[in-house]
Amino acid sequence: MIPKLFTPYHVKGLTLKNRVVMSPMIMTSCHDNDGKVTDFHLVHYASRAMGQVGLIMVETTAVSPVGRINSTDLGIWSDEHIEGYKKLTSIIRQFGGAAGIQLVHSGRKNEFDETIYAPSAIAFDKDRKVPKEMTKEDIHLVVNEFKEAAVRAKEAGFDVIEIHAAHGYLISSFLSPLTNLRDDEFGGGEEGRYNFLKEVIRAVKTVWEGPLFVRISATDYVDGGNTPETSVVFSKKMKEDGVDLIDCSTGGVVSGKLTAINPYPGYQVPYAEKIRKEANIATGAVGLIKKGEQAEEILRNGRADLIFIGRELLFDPYWTMKVAYEMNYDIEIPRPYYRDRLGGRVRRY
Repeated sequence: MIPKLFTPYHVKGLTLKNRVVMSPMIMTSCHDNDGKVTDFHLVHYASRAMGQVGLIMVETTAVSPVGRINSTDLGIWSDEHIEGYKKLTSIIRQFGGAAGIQLVHSGRKNEFDETIYAPSAIAFDKDRKVPKEMTKEDIHLVVNEFKEAAVRAKEAGFDVIEIHAAHGYLISSFLSPLTNLRDDEFGGGEEGRYNFLKEVIRAVKTVWEGPLFVRISATDYVDGGNTPETSVVFSKKMKEDGVDLIDCSTGGVVSGKLTAINPYPGYQVPYAEKIRKEANIATGAVGLIKKGEQAEEILRNGRADLIFIGRELLFDPYWTMKVAYEMNYDIEIPRPYYRDRLGGRVRRY
């Protein structure tokens, strides 16, 4: 029997060769303030593609300079960024992977600019700056920045776009009642708090026809915040607006000092399962998924459709190849890595 982890996944004209996704992470490896791809990024992502990850999600990539979290984050706010991404998507594809990019605006979690933005003027914690409450003009400007970023992502050759609406960054802070105290059409109840994300999704879809994922925080871990039930409501709305998959993370909306998060292997998987079943939308599971058997259980039991791997792929770019060997399943690997011990069909790159 073919392990479910190594079966193809089809979404909107794109076929992923397996269900392993490199989770988007923050690498802070650009030259200060330019947001451009460096040799680090080319080596970092190419090695995971060579290691047979099905979908490489490039890290949190800012849609504007003020949308960065750190001054050395990747950006896609200028046409000058496109050339570097073209090199990156080309090398990922050369080794059989699909290329995705996660678009983000940091909001009140920007760590270095003097003026930062949020739905309401609430600082992330006592050591952070108080953000400027966004006007409707500010909101429409940022929506357009996401749209323009999607245009550049398409030109750069990405196969998937993921909108970052988790972890307390700008879109996430609009979704949460803990950080959104507005009384206009972008605040109030669930419908109003969803409207900013809705505008971003619709704007991106005017220029992007490919697979569209959204990462959310499925729970805020704080009384009065979003819950798994709230996330089901938002996920149903996203499905109606044309989102293809929900990448289910948690937390980050308020300082970790105020939450009681006790991570353990697979601790976020129940949220992916709940959203998949109750919102009837594909989901990605993430969060200390370490072993192939663990990933296989999630997929076989219908708890998620894709497995997002973060830390394990930082530690081992060839995690996918190792897991296939441990599961006694042959996968295609680069010829220079072929050894009898690994098994597998030879694929000439």
